[in-house]
Amino acid sequence: MKLFFATANQNKVKELAALFSAYDIDIVSVANYPDFISPPETGVTFQENAQIKAECACQFTGLPSLADDSGLVVAALKGAPGVYSARYAGENATDEENNEKLLAEMKDIPEADRKAYFCSVLCLALPKGETIFSEGRVYGRILRKRQGENGFGYDPLFYVDEMDKAMAELTLAEKNMVSHRGLAFRAMKDQLLSLFLATDNG
Repeated sequence: MKLFFATANQNKVKELAALFSAYDIDIVSVANYPDFISPPETGVTFQENAQIKAECACQFTGLPSLADDSGLVVAALKGAPGVYSARYAGENATDEENNEKLLAEMKDIPEADRKAYFCSVLCLALPKGETIFSEGRVYGRILRKRQGENGFGYDPLFYVDEMDKAMAELTLAEKNMVSHRGLAFRAMKDQLLSLFLATDNG
């Protein structure tokens, strides 16, 4: 059984593949379908953007298709950067530019009000038209300066309450256990397995 993961990020593909390594599920991605063009993310929520991408991918490939949308949500910034996390400092902004803007926006925010969370929403679109969703969140707070050398995006500025470390101080194995995307993947796992097992038995 094939599953199309609508991403060009091979690290995401490897993470998903590891979850299903014991099962007969062939996970393919944009690397296998180079003509696939991801649609504009015009949604105002993570769920809307994930669904837009998953349904477009399903129509293009004819396969069950998975897509994710994720970002950082900061309470003191009224939910920003949210769905604009990757382009917070402008279109094609670098991680460094996004982090600099976040630090500037949070400059005068007191410690008690620096709470935030990372959110990832997955959407599975099926050829018959159904959609299935899962969500993962990891809670923490925004630091006043970068900590750690690992990860990417806002990881150096996000302190993970559960681990008592910045996200960028976690090893890859630690991050996969607590990350928003890892939680969303694991929440989707049982639904995917039920679907594929039913297909195989049908």
